[in-house]
Amino acid sequence: MSGTGIGLGQTLVPEGWTPPRTADGRPDLQGTWANNRATPLERPEQLGNKATLTDEELAELTGLIATFRNSEQAGDLLGDRLIQQALGNAEFQDFDNVTGNYNAFWLVDRELDNRTSLIILPENGRRPPLSEAARMRAKEAATSRGGPSDGPEDRTLGDRCLHFAMPNMGSGYNSYFQLFQTPDQVTIIQEMGHSVRTIPLDGRPHLDDRVAQWAGNARGRWDGDTLVVETRNFDARSRYSGASGSLVLVERFSRVAPTVLRQEITLTDQDTWTSPWTVELLLDQSTETIFEYACHEGNYAMPGILGGARVEERSTTVVR
Repeated sequence: MSGTGIGLGQTLVPEGWTPPRTADGRPDLQGTWANNRATPLERPEQLGNKATLTDEELAELTGLIATFRNSEQAGDLLGDRLIQQALGNAEFQDFDNVTGNYNAFWLVDRELDNRTSLIILPENGRRPPLSEAARMRAKEAATSRGGPSDGPEDRTLGDRCLHFAMPNMGSGYNSYFQLFQTPDQVTIIQEMGHSVRTIPLDGRPHLDDRVAQWAGNARGRWDGDTLVVETRNFDARSRYSGASGSLVLVERFSRVAPTVLRQEITLTDQDTWTSPWTVELLLDQSTETIFEYACHEGNYAMPGILGGARVEERSTTVVR
């Protein structure tokens, strides 16, 4: 790679570089892409409106992480927890100090860049406030639900292996994607949940609003060299990132470096947030193989979760 050009995270883009093209002249987005960067989704509060770290600050943060990276359980190194722990934020300590989690050495190495949050809008790098409707839903759910493990219906869709968020914004754990494209459609295989999205590019309309789907109904189009995918008709039970069935999700894919695919995700749902918000993922090209995420309802984890809850209930029952 040339030593001149512009920086993208920690990736140098050669001066004059242009993305490769498919036979029909579109940017070639195909391949396997990994989201193993450690940038937190939301900016830590003590960083305020600081969107990027200096090289010196990044080096210091990298050093802090190296002091505990291999000694921690895996759950402490995923999502926002890795950076938040390195910054000493107490509410992110101890992922699970009772039953624990598998060892950290099973996880892929996380990559750091200068960004302080994946959320690029709003400018504070944090989710917008909840709407009044969302606060009411949360209040009603808190008063109506039973125990967290009264039955399998009380567990999350992921626990039940019924559905995993698509697109997956999590990093460092089954966070690989394989993308195929033709002039008429794009197919994205998501390692998390072993899920597949096939997105038509032929201009067909979205499904009728009454037809809800777990992963929504996606339609794609090209905007210059950017692939735009709009997804709506989410089943309200899917609760993508906490949203309602009114969610409209717009993704923008662009090849911004020889080995980097940018994916911008904008979530708009007036029934959940007071304003839209946008996430920027920088996916790195990978030669790794995507493996099947073999999860099925009724696996041994569910009896263990429910059985543990029954034991806990018996241990706390007051004998009168």
